[in-house]
Amino acid sequence: MYEGGIRVPLLAWAPGRIQSGLKTGHISAFWDMMPTFAELLGVELPEAGDGISFLPTLLSENIQKEHPYLYWEFHEEGGRQAIRQGKWKLIRQGVTIEQGVWHELYDLETDIHEDHDLSTQEVEKLQELIHLMDEARTVSAVFNFEK
Repeated sequence: MYEGGIRVPLLAWAPGRIQSGLKTGHISAFWDMMPTFAELLGVELPEAGDGISFLPTLLSENIQKEHPYLYWEFHEEGGRQAIRQGKWKLIRQGVTIEQGVWHELYDLETDIHEDHDLSTQEVEKLQELIHLMDEARTVSAVFNFEK
């Protein structure tokens, strides 16, 4: 759930299409790869999903759509969820354990290593992101968070 596990750089190479030395802070996720490949190849996806093509970013076009937030969940080690919206990242731990849930809130603009939990200082932002996280999750019989 932490940036060390989900933040990875992407290298892209296409002489004559992608500007050499281009660096961008565009935030995307793995589910954006398929729409990007489909747009690059000029084919329709068989089904709509949550992904957004980042081809405009690769081609230095100023029409890039962005996610309003990104959501992750993992069911191992007591269940974990995370949501990122702009510079803010909320991590929920202990989703399926008897001891209960706890939250961590980070400002990734000033704390990329997630060393300083702001959940007790930024209570309003914490509550806002908890609500967004609850709304973002799709209930699944396969991936269940029941205790």
